[in-house]
Parts: sequence; structure tokens; C-alpha cells
Amino acid sequence: MLFLSIYLRRFDRLRIVFPPSVRLLSGQPVSGEKLHHQVDECSYDQKTVCEAITCYGNDWQKALEFFNWVEKESGFKHTTETFNRMIDVLGKYFEFDASWALVNRMKECPGSIPNHVTFRIIFKRYVTAHLVQEALDTYDRLDDFNLRDETSFINLVDALCEHKHVVEAEELCFGRNVIGNGFRVSGNTKIHNLILRGWSKLGWWAKCKEYWEKMDSEGVVKDLFSYSIYMDIMCKSGKPWKAVNLYKEMKRKRIKLDVVAYNTVIRAIGASQGVDFGVRVFREMKERGCEPNVATHNTVIKLLCEEGRVRDAYGMLNEMPKRGCQPDSITYMCFFARMEKPGEILSLFGRMIRSGVRPRMDTYVMLMRKFERWGFLQPVLHVWKTMKESGDTPDSAAYNAMIDALIQKGMLEMAKEYEDEMVERGLSPRRRPELVDTSLEEKLVCR
Repeated sequence: MLFLSIYLRRFDRLRIVFPPSVRLLSGQPVSGEKLHHQVDECSYDQKTVCEAITCYGNDWQKALEFFNWVEKESGFKHTTETFNRMIDVLGKYFEFDASWALVNRMKECPGSIPNHVTFRIIFKRYVTAHLVQEALDTYDRLDDFNLRDETSFINLVDALCEHKHVVEAEELCFGRNVIGNGFRVSGNTKIHNLILRGWSKLGWWAKCKEYWEKMDSEGVVKDLFSYSIYMDIMCKSGKPWKAVNLYKEMKRKRIKLDVVAYNTVIRAIGASQGVDFGVRVFREMKERGCEPNVATHNTVIKLLCEEGRVRDAYGMLNEMPKRGCQPDSITYMCFFARMEKPGEILSLFGRMIRSGVRPRMDTYVMLMRKFERWGFLQPVLHVWKTMKESGDTPDSAAYNAMIDALIQKGMLEMAKEYEDEMVERGLSPRRRPELVDTSLEEKLVCR
């Protein structure tokens, strides 16, 4: 009972931004039969537990502590989904032994058998840590789980390409020592699309062009996703007009565009011809039966903000809920990027929180850095307080932003406290001469 009280108090701070499912964990602690009834009543469903683990996404020890507690103390039976969420958090901090320990636990429970998503997460985390061989070895082990198939192979290639190991991905697919998989790779459009996107991730635009032409020469059938990826490449390489030409080519070939392709086209046309032309495509997609999503609205809002038409951007922000499309943190970040008055930013930030939009960690960092550059400490402290009250655990970038803001104002002692907190959590702070000197002075005084 004591443990439940501790966790209920800990999760009390989540009520600000979490949906009702997590608010079940935030009630006041009670005792006796009433407590037992409350635990049974809330039942800790899968969604609630997943969201709670996500809350501790920047503190793997607390996440694992909660993961084990909710099973032991409340009788919650972990599902494949909750295991996967926990494995993802562990992998983020390179705790691969602990991740595999959970995989072995999953095998023992019929309700939480490892699936393709489980190993897609492990591939991603290994490759993010540049442990490519370990990712390849994991694929070889998938026979033990009856998952060594085309889906897993594509997930492996996707992880390699997504995290800038496209050279290894190309060698894996088309090199001399190609793995015998029992399925076709050479003419597989999806594989080629992943590798094309992988070169894009590296920003090797000449290689992207070469690979695009290679797909033609080898007779690879280009689909909607091929064109969407290459249009995105043209935009990022500073040639949006070429993306517009590809859009026209798709129309000639009668390739039906999806929302992702339209989003790229709106961005390309808006960048090359102006936001009004982008808005025309926005209307066209609706007329053709393709419903705009949050990313579509964000693209238009960003274009409007970049052209200084903030009032029009606010108009679209206000219309989004009426169209059944709720704004997200990126929507608000489009505004924050162009705003120059602290009061306006804090007002919009408050609106964001009140509307139930949960800021991403980079949203907090963006605002803290912005206020720091302007020399305002109080707004930095306000954003930090909101982050903590929202149940979000700061990452290295957030800590560094806070510490830099404090140093700027000469508050070295408090900055040192945050640096020590970082170290306690296993995060590596940047070397700062001001704090090093402070530590030396303290040691000399003690002597």
C-alpha cells in the first residue's frame, strides 16, 4: 500500500496534460478496502501504462521501476505493447542487456510474445548507437522467434537507412555476401525507396540523383513513395521547382497522390512560387478527396509565418479543430520560431498547455534557448516548471539550456546543482569553465 501511495503522489503531476486514462493514476492516496477497490476499478489498462512509461522516457531507471512495480503491486499483466515501449526506453540509453532480459521474459508469457515491432525497436536502437553488427546479428537470431522474414529484413534496412548507415544497407541488399532470405531484393521497389531515402538522410544530393537514375536503368518500378521521397530530396537540396516538375509528371502518369505527397508538393510550391500557390494545392487536395492532416496544416502555417502573415496563420490554427484536425506541438513551434516578443510567446504557450497539447522536449528546449538568447531568465524558469509539472523528464538538451541560462545571469551555484543532477541521472554535461572554476574554488576553501 505504501508503494501505491508513493506512485500515486508521483503521478499526481501528470494531470495537467495527460488524458483521463493516465489521470486514473493521479488520484489522492487512500487506504484499506477503498484503496483495493480503487486499484481494481482503474485496472491500469495498456494505454495508461504505455503513457506512464513514455512520461519517464528520459529516465530509464524510473521507467523500469514503474514497469516492474505496476506488474508486481497491481497485478497488471504486461502486453507486447507495454514490453515494446519499455524496451524502446532502455535501448535509448543503450541498456541492451536489460532489453534482451525483457525479450526473454516476453517469450515466457503467451500474452506478450515478441513481434516484428519488438525487433524493429531493437534494430533502431542498435543502429542509433552505431552497433551495426549487433543489429545484423539480431536479424540472424530471429529464427528462434519465427520472425526471420521479409518484414524483419525491411525493418532492418529501414533502421540502417534512417540512421545514416545506408552504405551498410546497400551492401546488405546488393553486395557480394547477400543474405539468403528466400525473397526477392534486387527489384523490390520498397527496398530501393528505403535506400534512396537513406542517401537523403546523409544529404548526399548527387548520390540521390545517381540512385534515382539507377532505379530507371535497372527497371525498378517507381511508385508514389518513390516520387514523394525524391520530391522531398529536391526541396531539401534547394531545388523546389524540380519537385514541382515531378508533381506535374505524377499527374501526367495519373499517379494518385496521398496526403504525404501533397504535403511535400505544398511545401515545394510554397517555397518556389509563394504561399498563395501552396494554398491552392491545399484546396485542390480537398477537392480531389484527399483529406489534409495535421502535417498539411503545419506546412501551410509555417509558410504563412515565414512570409510574415501571422494573422492568417492564426486563422488556420483556429479553424483546425473545426475541421476535426487538432493542432500538435509542431503547429505551435511554427509560431514560436517567428515570434519576437516574450509576452506573446508565453501567452501562446499557455494556450497550448490549456488546450491539452503536450509539448515535445524540443519544444521546451526551443523556448528556453530563445529566452536565454534574449537574456530573460524568468520565462526560462517558467518553461522548466511547466515541463516538470507536466510529468516530462528533462533530457541533456533541456538541462544544458537551463544551465546556460543560469550561467548567463551569474547564478553559478544553482547551475552547478543542475549539472550535478545531470551526472546523477547518467547524462553527460558539457564542459563549462565557469563551473569547473567554481568547483576548484570550493575545494580550496574546504582545505
